[in-house]
Amino acid sequence: MDWNPRPLDAHSVPVHRRGKGAPLVLMHCLGQSHRFWDVLEPLTDQYELITYSYPGHGDAPLPNHQYGVPELTAQLRGIAEREGLHKFHLGGISLGGSVAAHFAGTYPHMVDRLILADCTPRYDEEARANWPVRGKAARENGVASLVPMLLQVFFTAPSIAENGPNVQHVRQVFEACSGEGYGLACEALAHVDAWPQVAKIIAPTLVMLGSNERQSFQDAADKMVATIPGARKVFVPEAGHASIRERPEFAVKTIREFLS
Repeated sequence: MDWNPRPLDAHSVPVHRRGKGAPLVLMHCLGQSHRFWDVLEPLTDQYELITYSYPGHGDAPLPNHQYGVPELTAQLRGIAEREGLHKFHLGGISLGGSVAAHFAGTYPHMVDRLILADCTPRYDEEARANWPVRGKAARENGVASLVPMLLQVFFTAPSIAENGPNVQHVRQVFEACSGEGYGLACEALAHVDAWPQVAKIIAPTLVMLGSNERQSFQDAADKMVATIPGARKVFVPEAGHASIRERPEFAVKTIREFLS
């Protein structure tokens, strides 16, 4: 496919800050929004949670051009400058984890501690070829058409059957997501390769992933732990790709222990 990424605006993106304490910037996964992180609300007693949505997701404006993970990293740098953030904890899941890894290696002295959840710095060739196909489907038929497949990736079968508030939230946000916004993010994922940046990460790093995560993400987690000095891996029990949203109590406890 044609690939012509261009810079993203960092000034028109709504930023959401709540809590008090050391700043923790959190970046969500494809097709979701800043509200993905509502489940970490208990951490606001010790940390200021800072969230925003990706282009064409949630309340963020839709760009009229392609962008890649380097552009998302540059956007985060611009948002940090705008918000007066010079050094902060950083966490991301899936697409957000890829961006967090890229940012932490590009601006290592801006990141205090790093959380990488259910992510990979680079997708394998089969996945890279599939991202434009998924983006095309989202544009033509809406993200809602992908929800049955996406839920099976994001959650374990028992959680889907239970259909609790977290599954319902993720489903509803997928259904409301812009097809064009989703498609542009798919193209960014098709091109991401953050392994050079991973090798430059100096922040203490926690790699989290669901116990039911796909093998390619488990392999990526092992490689990140082997590459980043002092990094450690934690499995979120009985969880899929949206591990933090599926098991928020475990995530809150684990993140609190890591950051303190």
